[in-house]
Amino acid sequence: MKNFIALCLLFSGIYAQAQIVSGTVFSKEENKPIPYVKIGVEREKTGTISDENGHFSIDLSQTDKSHTIRIEVAGFESYTQAVSDFINNSAPKIFLKEKVKNIQEVKLNPKKFVDKNWGVNTKTKSVLYSVNPEFRKEDFLGETALEFNASKRSKIKNINLNVANYNSDRPVIMRYAIYSEKNGFPDQNILEEEITVELTEDMIKSGTFMLDVNDYNIWVQGKFFIGIQFLKEFKGRVNISAALFRTGFIRKFYGDWERITLAAPAINIDVKVDKNGKNKKDEMEDNNEKLSMLAPDISQYKDESGNSIYGKNEAVGKTLKLKDAELYYEVYGEGQPLLLLHGNGGSIKEFYKQIPELSKHFKVIALDTRSQGKSKDYTRNNLSYKIFADDLKSLIDHLGLNTINILGWSDGGNTGLEFSLKYSENLNKLIVIGANAFPEGVEESLLNNFKTKVQVLQLENNPDHSNEVRLLKLMINEPEISKKSLNQISNPVFVIAGENDVIKKGHTEMMAKEIKNSKLKIYKKASHYVPFEVADELNKDVVDFLKN
Repeated sequence: MKNFIALCLLFSGIYAQAQIVSGTVFSKEENKPIPYVKIGVEREKTGTISDENGHFSIDLSQTDKSHTIRIEVAGFESYTQAVSDFINNSAPKIFLKEKVKNIQEVKLNPKKFVDKNWGVNTKTKSVLYSVNPEFRKEDFLGETALEFNASKRSKIKNINLNVANYNSDRPVIMRYAIYSEKNGFPDQNILEEEITVELTEDMIKSGTFMLDVNDYNIWVQGKFFIGIQFLKEFKGRVNISAALFRTGFIRKFYGDWERITLAAPAINIDVKVDKNGKNKKDEMEDNNEKLSMLAPDISQYKDESGNSIYGKNEAVGKTLKLKDAELYYEVYGEGQPLLLLHGNGGSIKEFYKQIPELSKHFKVIALDTRSQGKSKDYTRNNLSYKIFADDLKSLIDHLGLNTINILGWSDGGNTGLEFSLKYSENLNKLIVIGANAFPEGVEESLLNNFKTKVQVLQLENNPDHSNEVRLLKLMINEPEISKKSLNQISNPVFVIAGENDVIKKGHTEMMAKEIKNSKLKIYKKASHYVPFEVADELNKDVVDFLKN
């Protein structure tokens, strides 16, 4: 459950090789070139963007000639033509007619309107949309969007984009769009004029680029979408923060919009809204609010743990070589042995808030689980918590320990349960944080997202992601500990979870009930990241449980 999924949304352009049509787009009224116009084929992913002088080039060799070319930009009426006719029009000049603007003056009464902020506010650096033109050029000109819902008429003041990293050899040109909604997806761009920005690093303040759109007089009500599109290639990469388990939308040019449930881009807006108006939740409604609590922004803790010595302390770090793996571990303090087991995709460093305190009372042995952290796995077999438990037994035998205490967080807690069932004679006490006895104990929406992520990675067929797939499959398929097996655990067990944990509260309570000699604690206002969020309270409780 602690697998920090970093997502990439990559946009790149489609280049011509045959049947290339080149031309220029002009304003009909002013006879001036129009920059950054979208030229593409309806219902297809083929398209291009005109340059700052209105020039474009598009390869139509692979397109259906019965389809239609669409040329559009905010503030002008769309232009359409059959692909076959467009190809026969050598070096075309396209003239777009300006839309008639009919903007009524709206006076805001300060007593009736209040400031609100809606959308995704995370500034995490763990989950990202990565804009990298050099990686996949055919996707670069795609769009990503986030859904909003205003129950009362509201004016958009600022559009904010949280940028985790910016690295570019030139200003990054991007376009904003605001779409109406149809059948749950973005539909028509409602903007009456183009909003294009040349983004530079100095425009990003405290991780956020704030775009003031007050003068555009944008009023919204009901469902709408804020979309962003990158228009011109650059050398480098821009990483946009994203929120796990929120829904975003993407499309390649004029292709169909697709709903992405793994993560949503960190777009949020400042609005003026009626005092009595409330922003409706997106299509996931109450589930989305719950998921935002289940997956809080932990970037601060990730940065702090990465800057700590733990997990890379050469002075105390050692490696145990097994026939099919290498296990890296670190030892701190003296006293009764306490094994620390991290969660899925984590490492020793996740206990950076526990090791300093617990090592005052115990001999703390922190282990990188097989295939994670600095530990290695020389097999390609499916991973299992039973294998992890066997690895732990090999380590304590190597260290000459007869009995140990275990503190296991998330997957580490699952391993602790398996260890207690197989090696109870070597276990004194067990503490499990955010553990589950079987996959159904995990929130269904999260489990479904894991399954979707596996499908995406398998389709990519990238060998670099094979271990991530194994770790995800582990959470999808295991553990398989029945209530009867839980009844057989005789060691004292401290069952811990957060109030907003990804492990269902009822499941945690069931585990504590079925384990005969157990103690239960649910930490208020905490999520799955109890060791991060309430470290002092947890450390005290651990010491009390193990010593009393």
